Amino acid sequence: MFAKNTPIKIALVEDNWVNRNTFFQKMGNNEGLHVSVEASNGHEFLEKMKGLPLHQLPQVVFMDIEMPGLDGIETTKLSKALYPDTHIIVLTIFEDNDIIFEAIRSGASGYLLKHETNTTLANAVTEVLELGGAPMSPAIARKTLQLLSTNTTSSTSPHASLGQFLSDREKEILKHTVNGWDAKRTAAQLDISVLTVRKHISNIYLKLHVNSKAQIISLAHKNKWFS
Repeated sequence: MFAKNTPIKIALVEDNWVNRNTFFQKMGNNEGLHVSVEASNGHEFLEKMKGLPLHQLPQVVFMDIEMPGLDGIETTKLSKALYPDTHIIVLTIFEDNDIIFEAIRSGASGYLLKHETNTTLANAVTEVLELGGAPMSPAIARKTLQLLSTNTTSSTSPHASLGQFLSDREKEILKHTVNGWDAKRTAAQLDISVLTVRKHISNIYLKLHVNSKAQIISLAHKNKWFS
């Protein structure tokens, strides 16, 4: 199925060690797939992604939903804003309508149940990378069709909410940063020290898992935080 000399890089974000081991056993039967990133929660995954050069980023990420800290839905939203070329396939035990809809709206390319076979997982990678498809377990596909037929007029924003990640003060400072203000001007406007502004900016970078001002501005625009 896959060329042995050019393995496809995939990632797994899963907090349960039993499920991780099961996934690795399944992937061991597919020589053309290589698990290049493994994380037990969203924060750990984004930190590992942040340190990788572009050519080492995983092409497909299998994402659990229910995890401590940053869950799979919010991790997917941030990941798609930071790494739009990386496909995310939700891998979960849940068939809950609200969770399915949120996963799809967060930017996930597919939605599979955890009991799927190694062949199904491998085919899902092929489907998103080569065919531009959206792999789904049959039960999920049926639910998705029902959801789409009843939610076509929904006005809920698909973008990540800034309030989920930052405090009110951090949002103020981020807004000024996105508008091109330097730390000195922001400090004067908010009547705080330049050192405090820089500390807040550092915290913002950590919370949003970015390395540069350009990256954070891009993230803000993609999610329409200040539009």
